[in-house]
Parts: sequence; structure tokens; C-alpha cells
Amino acid sequence: MASNQPLVSGSVTLKTQTSNVDRPKKRRVRRARSAPLAHFVPTDANGDDDALLRSESIFGRLNPTLKKVALSLTVIVYMGLGTICFYTIRNQIKGKKTNAILDALYFCVVTMTTVGYGDLVPNSNLAKLLACAFVFTGMALIGLILAKAADYLVEKQEKLLFRALHMYKIDGEIEVLKEVEHNRVKYKFYTTSILLVVFVVTGTIFLYKVEKLDLVDAFYCVCSTITTLGYGDISFSSKGGRVFAVFWILTGTICVAKFFLYVAEVNTENRQRALVKWVLSRRTTSLDLEAADLDNDGVVEAAEFVLFKLKEMGKICQQDISVIMEEFEELDLDQSGTLTVSDIALAQSVETRSS
Repeated sequence: MASNQPLVSGSVTLKTQTSNVDRPKKRRVRRARSAPLAHFVPTDANGDDDALLRSESIFGRLNPTLKKVALSLTVIVYMGLGTICFYTIRNQIKGKKTNAILDALYFCVVTMTTVGYGDLVPNSNLAKLLACAFVFTGMALIGLILAKAADYLVEKQEKLLFRALHMYKIDGEIEVLKEVEHNRVKYKFYTTSILLVVFVVTGTIFLYKVEKLDLVDAFYCVCSTITTLGYGDISFSSKGGRVFAVFWILTGTICVAKFFLYVAEVNTENRQRALVKWVLSRRTTSLDLEAADLDNDGVVEAAEFVLFKLKEMGKICQQDISVIMEEFEELDLDQSGTLTVSDIALAQSVETRSS
């Protein structure tokens, strides 16, 4: 798995060791401090920038709220527009009808989620063209907007699920956040699995109690609905059933899509972790050292070894390293092979003059 292709190319060279005598017996590996946040604004000593920093923090808190409001308004506008359109042409839609407005909303949801029971179908050219338009826009809406809303709800439940699973093992908010972040995909899979079971049980019980179906037919209707098969032999036919279906079909179909997405992500993550474990557990050979020797000086330093292992794990590739080295060379104006505060200041001044 090792590659003899050098990971770093360019004019920057690493420090070489002339002999084993000159090398210290124990070398210290410097750890880089975390990079500052992208939105961080340094403040002056007089404190004039404090107000600016506070205002940006407030804006940062408002931004997600505004985005959620915008997403909600988009869904409401779409559903309202669809309901109005299908209500207007209600006489051009045939099938089992209950209430005109409710049927229009129900038909809009069944169309946008591609369930298509067949209990309500367009019966004119205008109705068919309108249904075609709404099925495409509805699929785009589910993919771009409602899926994000589902992600938000799932992430909100991750911490609660983790606390429930590890109630007496881990204390403290920081430890919880670290563990959730490390196993984010796994806990998303657990959360969507639980939600999927809740949707299936809720839908089955509702169809059994309200629509008066037997348990097998109720479970069959639930499975054909949330997987968007929609055979049409069984569907929601009462007023109460269609009110329930408007909300349940939307959330249920999205939950199933997220469930299978997280199944694939968990499988990919497990394979990646297995690769990392294999790379870290196998013995390093002389061929590995030769491939890891970036500057071909016969000595593999800590940075060279780390880069080699990261590439072997699939964490980085040659293109990633090349892009980073290009940035390093742009900042290293004196071609010393190292970066200092003066290098950064000089690079910024050159950029300012050129602009």
C-alpha cells in the first residue's frame, strides 16, 4: 500500500541531519495550536472593537433562525400554492373525496412525495400538467429543504440519545459533545432507526383504529407508503385519516430516505476505521521508510512519517498536500523553508500593494 511517490513537491525542503552524532537523543514534536475561528475579529486594546464583536455574535445567532424561518415559509408557500391550485381544479380530479380543501392538500402531499396512491387522480390535461409540475418541484423541495429540516431534528436528538445510552458512564457537556462528534454518523443512524420504528408503529395503529383496517393491511399500507410504493389498493380514505396523512407521509418518507442514507454512511465509516486500524497496527518496513522519506536525505522526521501515514489511511492525497504546499511557498517569501510572523506580515503587505 505504500507508494514511492513523494508526498511533497516544491522548493521547500525539510531540515537534514548530517550525522547520528549531531542528532539529539530525544526530539520534541511541536503540537500546532488550533486555528482561530473564521469569524474571529481581533480587538484593540482600547476596546472599540468590542461592540463590533458583540454585534457579529448577535448576527451569527440570528442567522440560523432566519434560515429556519425561510425554510418553513418556503414549505408553507409551496403547500399553500399547491392546495389552492388543486382546489381550483377539484372538479378535474376524480376519486374518493372527503372535503374539497383537505383533498387538495392531501393530493399535493401524495404528489410531492411520489407516493401516488391512485385514490385521487387528475382527469384532464390541465390537471395532469399541473401534477407533473408539482411532482418535480415537490421532489426538489424534499431534497433541498425538508431533508435539511430532518437533519436538524435528528441532530437535536443525538445528544439526548447519547445521554440515555451512557447515563452513568460519561459526565460533563464537553465529554458528551466529544463522544457525539466522534460517532456522529452512528448516533444519527440510531436516531433515525428509532424514529422510523415510531413512524411505522404510529401509522399502523392509526390505520387499525381510525381506518378500521386489520393489522396486516395497516402494516402493509404503512410500508408501501413510507417507501413511496403507493400501490393504491389501500389508502387513507376518511377525513381524519387524510389530516393525519398530510403530516405523517411527509415526515415518514423523509425518515426512510435518511435511514438508508445513514446505513450507507455507517458502512463507509466502518470500512474507513478498519483501514485506519490496519495501517496503525501493521509493522513499518524499510520500504515504508523509503517512501516516507520526502526529502531523500535518508532520515524520516516526524512530519514526514505523519504525512505518509495519513496518505496511507486515505485521509489525504497528493493533491491536498500540493495545494497546501503552494500556499506555504506563497507565504515563505524569503525561501527559508520556515514561516515566521514577519513572513506573514510581509505577505500581507505584498498582497495589499498588489490590490
